Amino acid sequence: MTALYLASRSPRRTELLRQLRIDHQVLVPPAGDGPDEPQLPGEPAAEYVRRTAREKAMRGEQAMRDLGLPALPVLAADTTVILDGDVLGKPADRADAMRILARLSGSAHEVHTAVALAHGDRLLEDVSVTTVRFRPLAPADIERYCDSGEPYDKAGAYGIQGLAGVFVERIDGSFTGVMGLPLFETARLLAKVGIVLP
Repeated sequence: MTALYLASRSPRRTELLRQLRIDHQVLVPPAGDGPDEPQLPGEPAAEYVRRTAREKAMRGEQAMRDLGLPALPVLAADTTVILDGDVLGKPADRADAMRILARLSGSAHEVHTAVALAHGDRLLEDVSVTTVRFRPLAPADIERYCDSGEPYDKAGAYGIQGLAGVFVERIDGSFTGVMGLPLFETARLLAKVGIVLP
């Protein structure tokens, strides 16, 4: 039985829910969950990621109502890479991906993944914060990684579960949070609406 709706087309989030053995249905509004929502003027990066996760959950819940679907919890998440207070979103193109990766080279950055769960009149949220340190990247490393096509749909222009795993010297926090859905925080939210995992 479907336990919840996932307000995201991210294959990584689907994969992680399957890892938890949660039967779910992907549900995104007709506009989709496309490009990153803009950061509001003066909005701190840490609040930006929480707000966008909440808004995705609320849009998913509205789509559920508009489509007349059974009322189930709606799960959404947003992942943001933060370096020196700047949000490094999904790259617009190859040049942008190369610029982002050059900034991450040889430094530590934070990955914030906010999780929001809308159910009835409740909107629950949690956030995972992980510090990731990259080894220094040569221009050739960045070129090869961009050639792979992997950076283009990912916050911070990299996927830790893919080829970019070899760039990571150290991680302090949640590996699944960097992938896009922190399992600890997600399970904690789901328990609050009666979805208890083994």
